[in-house]
Order: sequence, then C-alpha cells, then structure tokens
Amino acid sequence: MNIIISNSSDEPIYLQIVNQLKEQIVKGELEESQPLPSIRNLSKELKVSVITTKRAYDELENEGFIVTVAGKGSYVAAINKNMFREAKVKMIEEKMTEAIDTAKMVGLTLEELQDMVKIIYKGW
Repeated sequence: MNIIISNSSDEPIYLQIVNQLKEQIVKGELEESQPLPSIRNLSKELKVSVITTKRAYDELENEGFIVTVAGKGSYVAAINKNMFREAKVKMIEEKMTEAIDTAKMVGLTLEELQDMVKIIYKGW
C-alpha cells in the first residue's frame, strides 16, 4: 500500500488518504478481504495523527470500501458492482477533465479532441 501525503495540497490530509485508498481498491491494487494497516500503524507510517487516519477509515467504511471487525482490524470490502462502476466513471471524468483543460490550453478544438478520443478508443 502506497500513500503519499502532500502538505502543500488544498485537499485535507484525511481526504488524501481516502482518495488514494479508494483508487487502489478500484484499480485492484488492494484486493477484497485484504487487511489494511491498523489506524495506529498507518498514522505512524504517514506521520499524521491517529484522529486523521481514523477519520479516513470511517469515511471509507461509510462509503462501503472497507469493513472493520472489532478486535481484528479493517479489511477491503467486497465491492458492489454498481459502486465499482461509479468509482471508475468518476476516475475517468477526472482524467478527462484534466485532458480537456490541457487541450484547451494548447488550443485544440472540440472536434480535434473528439477525433483523438475516437482514435485512441478504437485502438484498444
């Protein structure tokens, strides 16, 4: 598990943890039933407060990405197919937004961008 905390980010630290863990779960880098580090161990590893890590785990649990078993720890939850698809679609939207912003910056037209997407999509 690889989490990188940026102190210069506008995003709160707990959200950085949440988003990076979600991404790793959705990508399959963290598999169903895989144990996660304890809140205390993760906070020590990331050099953040236990409260921050607890908030991140609580958020992930509320959203159905992890489950916590009292006395045993937290584990990657079985992902609901609809939730999995929605998370993937959100990831695509974020990357497309970044690509569109870059395209606008260099002066690509919508038509040029659409042609590019079609070529890339058909190439797969």
